[in-house]
Amino acid sequence: MARKTRKTDEVLTPRILEKKKIALVGIDFYGDPFKDAGGWSEENEIGRLWQRFEKYYEQETVSVKHKTSDSGYELWIDFEGDEDTKDRYVFVGVAVERVEDIPLEFVAKTLPETRYAVFTLKGEKIKSRWSEEVYKNWLPAAGLKTSHDFLIECYDPKRFKGPADPESELDILVPIE
Repeated sequence: MARKTRKTDEVLTPRILEKKKIALVGIDFYGDPFKDAGGWSEENEIGRLWQRFEKYYEQETVSVKHKTSDSGYELWIDFEGDEDTKDRYVFVGVAVERVEDIPLEFVAKTLPETRYAVFTLKGEKIKSRWSEEVYKNWLPAAGLKTSHDFLIECYDPKRFKGPADPESELDILVPIE
């Protein structure tokens, strides 16, 4: 079921990815990711996390075995978060076929098998309040609930050119029952 967004006439229509387990290898952060800078910024903790990952990844690319694509993944666990704190758990990395012999600087996450509603955001929609549209409008209208308390952002380097590029595309994977 498609719903119109409040700010534009763009319709959020996901595709459904059937049950899939996802394994990721990368680095993580827990705390307030926006304490130093909000939004899309290299100055906040998420920007710094990606910078650290890229630094290690360039050194350890050969050591990351069984990589499934060149896409980067940003994982938010408990995306809605605890309302009493601004702390969040954020992980960035790459998908692998299986977790095996990962470099010392990295950690691994194996996400449970579940279905995903995959929303492709384009251009300005990437920096919009899309999460509100997905969680407060689309899911209830579709009669669905999240199956797990996490969210995945998938950055395909062939389609994502940065948040300011009107041609950029970003996939959001929402686990659904």
